[in-house]
Order: sequence, then C-alpha cells, then structure tokens
Amino acid sequence: MTLEEFFALPDDDGMERILIRGRLLEKPATKRNRWNSSCEAAIARLIGNWVVSQPKPRGKVFSGEAGFILRGTPGTSVGIDVAYASHEIVSRSDTTTRMIDGPPVLAVEILSPNDSQEEIITKVSEYLDVGVALVWIVEPMFQTVTVYRPNERPTLFSGSDVLTGTDQMPGFQITVNQIFED
Repeated sequence: MTLEEFFALPDDDGMERILIRGRLLEKPATKRNRWNSSCEAAIARLIGNWVVSQPKPRGKVFSGEAGFILRGTPGTSVGIDVAYASHEIVSRSDTTTRMIDGPPVLAVEILSPNDSQEEIITKVSEYLDVGVALVWIVEPMFQTVTVYRPNERPTLFSGSDVLTGTDQMPGFQITVNQIFED
C-alpha cells in the first residue's frame, strides 16, 4: 500500500492503523485507560519541561498518537504515543501538513492490554531502522521502561533508575518513578 492509499483510509471507523514498509497493520482502536493516559501526560510534560529549557531553535514534543511519516517508499506511517522531534524534522512540515515528515529522536510507546508482542517488536525494529535514536516501551502495570538504541541490547529500567537523552537530548534525565508518580 502506498502512503497516498493509506492516508485515504477513514479516520473515524474505530480502527487503529499503521503502515510499515507498505504493509497495512490494523486492529480495533485502543481503549485508553487512566494508567496509559497518566503515563502519556507525565512523559509529555517531563520531556516538554526539558524542551523549553533548550535554546532556540528547538525541537518539539508530541503526544496522542502523533502521526509520523518514517519512510516514503515503501511507506511507513505510524502514530506514536509520545515523541520528541528535532527542530530540523519539525521544520520540514508546514501548518497544512497533518503528519511530521521524518523520524523523531525519541519514540515512546505505552503498552496497552491489546498490544501484541509482534506489533511492538515490528514498531521498535522499524523505528531503529529509520534512525530513531531512542525508543522507550513503557509498561504501566509493572512501572518499567525498556530502552532500545541502535546496535545495543535493550535495557530495562524501573524505580529510581535514571532515563537520559544521551547525546541526542543533552541534559535530559528523569527517573522512572517520575513517570508513575501520583
């Protein structure tokens, strides 16, 4: 399927769709729960606090299944729960574009009960393949974050473990507990 065909699909039919290398993956839309919503809000706020402390021009934080076009042919377009995109990527899109054209620096996926392991592995692999520097898989029920980086083994973080932005988000650091605080 091409990006054009993908974008022509209806948005409001109760289906959640992503396009990975021209292959359409769809499932019933995720019913958000308070734990996922709380994690998403906290992560967006924590990254946003760091973003506003950066000199201009600076990148931007997105949340709520923000649409990203990760590759053109074969097409990959996904919705990401929370993402941080560099100024260079954000500036590629004008106000008439509904999706961000290019990979974010950080992609955060918050697990839902209906997420399959195959779907998560597919997304993480595609994110790393197109140049996403950091991928976080957040597990709300166990209050953990698994961090994926290109050419490295995944690392599991919990409790007071510190998540950093490494070289791509200099100075960014939070503890896993901050994501799950009430």
